[in-house]
Amino acid sequence: MTDDPYPLFPPLEPFNSGHLAVDGRHRVYFEEIGKPDGKPVVFLHGGPGSGGSVEPRRFFDPGFYRAVLFDQRGCGRSTPTADITDNTTQHLIADIERLRRHLGIERWIVFGGSWGSTLSLAYAEAHPERCLALVIRGIWLARPQDLHWWFHSMPKIFPDVYRPFAAFIPEAERGDLLKAYHRRLIDPDPAVHLPAASVWKTYETSCATLLPEPDAPKDASLKTLSMSRVEAHYFVNDCFFEPNQLLRNLHRIRKIPCTIVHGRYDMICPVSIADELAQAWPEAEFHITQASGHSAFEPNTRRRLIETMERLKSLV
Repeated sequence: MTDDPYPLFPPLEPFNSGHLAVDGRHRVYFEEIGKPDGKPVVFLHGGPGSGGSVEPRRFFDPGFYRAVLFDQRGCGRSTPTADITDNTTQHLIADIERLRRHLGIERWIVFGGSWGSTLSLAYAEAHPERCLALVIRGIWLARPQDLHWWFHSMPKIFPDVYRPFAAFIPEAERGDLLKAYHRRLIDPDPAVHLPAASVWKTYETSCATLLPEPDAPKDASLKTLSMSRVEAHYFVNDCFFEPNQLLRNLHRIRKIPCTIVHGRYDMICPVSIADELAQAWPEAEFHITQASGHSAFEPNTRRRLIETMERLKSLV
């Protein structure tokens, strides 16, 4: 027995999975977990470009929810891997709708964290009639000031982590690290893009949790490349948003039930971003989880997310 009132649900295998051809180039991997006739919920992973994993399956009671998880274009088990052609926020929103129709779902709960919170808001604002509720964590609004934090403020808290990230780029190019990394990550030569991808990923993941994770081996895999290349592609293009788009269009989703969860010590997406969203959307519930960083799996954040999904059973 556990004293934790909201533990992760046991690991579970999909009851359905496959690849959906969303255009002539991209095939998106998807899977369904839990109860085939349960309340639908779609999980939107972070990044952009991180791809899915098995752990998020465990946020959803398999006896109640029909959870849909998928890998966004260019990452995870979607193909082609690390591909940024025809890969924009607008393409991702259209893919979510194609997947919903493919699975015969009328409306669903939208659950996303980090970049997944950004995409959740963008999808809901484009298709509010398809959203039963939003559960968003680690809020990121994809504005220039939010990206500025990543390159100019995070280093003040993680100078030891930032130092090798900056040092990887020749001094003459360090005035714009994003563009310098982007050039390397889109270079077709693996000898150029793989080392850059590994350093980029190390910088991001090292800042994601309140307490440091065990040192991971340096990773030069395609998964690391897809995460880093797709993310830099989105960042250098302002994530394909108009200025302040997500806050400006909140009126479209104001009546949709929303729970915002954010770690007090999130250093990837500072809590001030979530607070700004909550102030602009007073109808939403806003929970700051103590002793928590960016990760959805830090205990207080994980408990709040699962508690929210349990509460939604009787509300939607």
